[in-house]
Amino acid sequence: MTLPYTLTLVAQREAGLLTASMVEQARELVSGQPAVVLSEGEAVDIPCPAPAPGQPGLDATRASFMGQAVDVLLTRSRGRRKGLLVADMDSTIVSSETLDELATRAGVGEQVAAITRQSMNGEIDFAAALRERVKLLKKLSVTALEQTWAETKLTPGARTLVATMRAHNATTALVSGGFTWFTERVAAVCGFDIHHANQLGIQGGRLTGSVAEPILGREAKLESLRSLAGSRGLRLAATLAVGDGANDLDMLREAGVGIAFHAKPVVTDAIANRVDHADLRALLFAQGYRAADFSE
Repeated sequence: MTLPYTLTLVAQREAGLLTASMVEQARELVSGQPAVVLSEGEAVDIPCPAPAPGQPGLDATRASFMGQAVDVLLTRSRGRRKGLLVADMDSTIVSSETLDELATRAGVGEQVAAITRQSMNGEIDFAAALRERVKLLKKLSVTALEQTWAETKLTPGARTLVATMRAHNATTALVSGGFTWFTERVAAVCGFDIHHANQLGIQGGRLTGSVAEPILGREAKLESLRSLAGSRGLRLAATLAVGDGANDLDMLREAGVGIAFHAKPVVTDAIANRVDHADLRALLFAQGYRAADFSE
C-alpha cells in the first residue's frame, strides 16, 4: 500500500553520512515503511502516514537530529516530481547578495547590507528598501557590475537541480528581487528557461541611482508562480518554489512544495520544509529523484 506522505532525509555530504541507525530512528518516529535509498549515505525516502494528533511530526523528527547536519523534508507521495521550478537568485541560486557586493565596490557596503538584512527579515518594505539601496549606488561604473559578476559563484547543486528538472520536462524560472543584469547571466550559465528581475537604470556607463517601476518584489514573485503555472496548464500543486528571504514567503506558501533554503528566521519560522545544511540537490531528493537520475 502506498502511504500518503514521504519523509526525506538528506545529509550534508561534507559533514558526515547518514547511518542505518539514524534512518531507523526517523522511520520509527513517523511509523514509516522501510527506507528507499536515493543516494548511498546521503539521502533516503521513508514512506509514512500523515502525522496524527499527538504523534511526532516534521518538527519533532527534525529535532531528533539536532546537532547533526541532516535536513528533514515531508512531502505528499503523489505527484512529487514537479513541472515548474521558481527560484530566488541571491543567497539561493548564487551564494552571495549581488546588490550588497555592488555596494561594497561603491564604498557603501555596510549601509546597504544593513538595509538588506532588514528587508530580508521582513522588517521594512522590500520596494522602499530596494529604491533606497539603489539610490546609494548612483554614478557607480558598469565596470563594478562586471567585476561583481566575475566573483559571483553558483550555489553547489544549482546546475544539477535545473538540468535534472529540465531533463524531466519541467520549466525552470529564476525570479529575483535583484537585477536583470545578473539574472540574465545566471540563467544562461545555470540553464534556466526564464528569468525575471528588476531593471537597473544605466546611462553613459554608470548607474543612475534608479530602478524601473513597478518593482518586482514579494507580490510579483507570487504572481510569477501563478502565471507560469497557468501558462503551462499546471496546478499549483505541481510547482516547486525555493528562496531565503521575506519577499519569497508568499510564493513559498502557495507552491505545491515551498522550500526555505538556508533561510532567514522569518522564513524558517513560517515554512515547514527547509534545507539548512545540504546543497540544492536536496530539492531533487525531496521530489524522489535518485542521484542516478541527476543530469549535470
